[in-house]
Amino acid sequence: MTTTNSQQNPVVATGNGDSPGFPALTEPLPGLREFLIHKRAALLALEAKAEQTPPVEPIVIRAHTVAEGRSGVRRIRIRDHQIISDSPPEFAGYDLGPGSPEIQLGVLSSCLTHIFEITAARHEIVLDELRVEVTAEIEPRRGTPGFENAPVEPHNIGYQVFVTSPEPADRIDELFRIVEAQCPILALLTNPQTITGSLTLTPTPSDAR
Repeated sequence: MTTTNSQQNPVVATGNGDSPGFPALTEPLPGLREFLIHKRAALLALEAKAEQTPPVEPIVIRAHTVAEGRSGVRRIRIRDHQIISDSPPEFAGYDLGPGSPEIQLGVLSSCLTHIFEITAARHEIVLDELRVEVTAEIEPRRGTPGFENAPVEPHNIGYQVFVTSPEPADRIDELFRIVEAQCPILALLTNPQTITGSLTLTPTPSDAR
């Protein structure tokens, strides 16, 4: 569903959920519509390359996390990038980074934002500003009397998309529908998945015990 703010004339596309406490979009930030022109060129070049040299197998992606000594900080390594995940001080952390559930919400908001960019570039839809906010609930009372069956996972996940654009509302609605159908992380979270796991034990050397 799309609503329009007639005072500032942005088009606002709204998903599920609320996002109180965040500033409303007022004036477009320059540069996004110019970026989408470059994004479209890159997209078309990648598609042309894929036609000439079609992929022959799935791409394997990896993330690697190590619990660091003394601090317990979780350092996530993905290719040449690093993300720090940490706990607040009251849970033996230093608050050096977000927790895993928060990172998951960030991943969803990032993916939705990127698919909006890709889709807008493909269809030459002008966007002046784009923001995606994701919320969820975690039940801290889980395991206590009356909350024995509370979910361990974040739940009641909702997202809200804010778009500033000169495009008509029906075109932004169509953009929204395409994004919801094409976003891989949204699909990951909403479709059943098969996840396998294993464990490798390395005995501690006797002189280090």
